[in-house]
Amino acid sequence: MPKKLISALLLICLLCAPLCSLADGTLNVFNYGEYIDDEVIYNFEKEFGVRVNYSLNSNPEEMYTKLQTGVSYDVVVTSDYMIDRLIKEERILPLDKEIVTNLDQLDDSMKGLYFDPDNTYSAPYLWQNVVLCYDTTKIAPAKVEEKGWEILLDPELDGHAFIYDSPRDVFMMAFKALGYSMNTDNPDELQEAYDWLVKMKQTIHPSFVTDEMIDGMAQGEKWIAMMYSGDAAYASMENEKLAVWAPTQGTNIAIDCMFIPSNATNPEMANQFINYVLDYDNSMMITLETCYTSPNAKVLEDVTAPGGEFDGVEGYLPRMGYEKDEIYQYVKLLQAETPELLIKVQMQ
Repeated sequence: MPKKLISALLLICLLCAPLCSLADGTLNVFNYGEYIDDEVIYNFEKEFGVRVNYSLNSNPEEMYTKLQTGVSYDVVVTSDYMIDRLIKEERILPLDKEIVTNLDQLDDSMKGLYFDPDNTYSAPYLWQNVVLCYDTTKIAPAKVEEKGWEILLDPELDGHAFIYDSPRDVFMMAFKALGYSMNTDNPDELQEAYDWLVKMKQTIHPSFVTDEMIDGMAQGEKWIAMMYSGDAAYASMENEKLAVWAPTQGTNIAIDCMFIPSNATNPEMANQFINYVLDYDNSMMITLETCYTSPNAKVLEDVTAPGGEFDGVEGYLPRMGYEKDEIYQYVKLLQAETPELLIKVQMQ
């Protein structure tokens, strides 16, 4: 069954969010698509007597651009490296630890993160790797495991691939294929990565998309996708022909976090929302809906235990402890150059 569509209520909020009243009874939340259970929002509204305006963004760069325009959000979900940047730019309010008490439910792997070691400014939301998700009836597993990211230079895949439309993730893939750090600040390595991506684009002509690839892979529209592990986990649960592989050249360990922008108009309710999401029941609902890895220790234990929802599901648990995997960091060169370079790749 296709992943459920965003509810009509949330779509209405998406369209009207920038125009909505910013009174105390309104909470503006900015998150990625297909990344929450609608019931969590509904239940929060009912319990706290507020209206949640839920808006969607495609990637951290889009989110940052929106913040620069002065649009006010109360809670934003974005990636680790962007949190790093915003903390350094003093554009995030500290969490109110008297309200956000559910931080103690976090798994140890989600504590002490380099960009916010004491969770002063942010709280983990979900986490993942970027992986390859592929149809085992079209591509031999041994070939994917041998070639890793280089499989995307195979002419036999022409017209049969999805690539996520996200600058840092796409360039991460190229850097890893070339044996470089995904946090490089070397212009020559950036140029090599760009050239690699141009070669990939001209060889296999992939479709650069976002959430469309989730049901697309589940329904067999393409043979292979460079995909977030949570989306790959969902697709592989829907389509038994699919397998998930984290290339041995390395990949990312990405932690998406919630934060309160410095221009938030309802910070007290924002803290309540963050604390609400961190709670076991709501964390469980979100991970079951999205198939992304929960930062809640007990949720993580329960869903991966024998008989749990994600017991044995490829892609649900990101690879950990592998020396070639890295966590994204804010790198000025990459933030400045990769969005425009990815557009150039897509135009080739």
